Amino acid sequence: MQLGQSTELGSEAAQRAFGAALLPSLTAHAVLFLEGELGAGKTTLTQGLIAALGFGGLVSSPTYALMQLYPTPQGQVMHVDAYRVNRSQELYEMDLERLMGEARLSIIEWGQLFYDDFPDAWLLHLEHLPSGGRRLTRRR
Repeated sequence: MQLGQSTELGSEAAQRAFGAALLPSLTAHAVLFLEGELGAGKTTLTQGLIAALGFGGLVSSPTYALMQLYPTPQGQVMHVDAYRVNRSQELYEMDLERLMGEARLSIIEWGQLFYDDFPDAWLLHLEHLPSGGRRLTRRR
């Protein structure tokens, strides 16, 4: 997916499939930021990515846990929901840098506090469409 490119996704199944198709573009140890309003499909897209890496279990939003770690045959995936994080230091105190260095993929929802720390990271914005689908745009 090219910078600035948008894709419309009509269903949750399409969001998961897009996540799986996106995986080859994300190198080992990649960082992916997902932004968008509540219910825009950030966790649904994440489910597709993690399933494509071979994880067969339940992937849920880490809203209250802040961070979920998923073991996959291709390496661990770290999934962070920084919605309730007020300062970036909070996650760094949870050993974020070490975990990211070990992870095959790090996915951070609501990660605005961290954008400057990871200039090579991807940033995908998801939004609701009047049709009920979603639009996904690569912003970085």
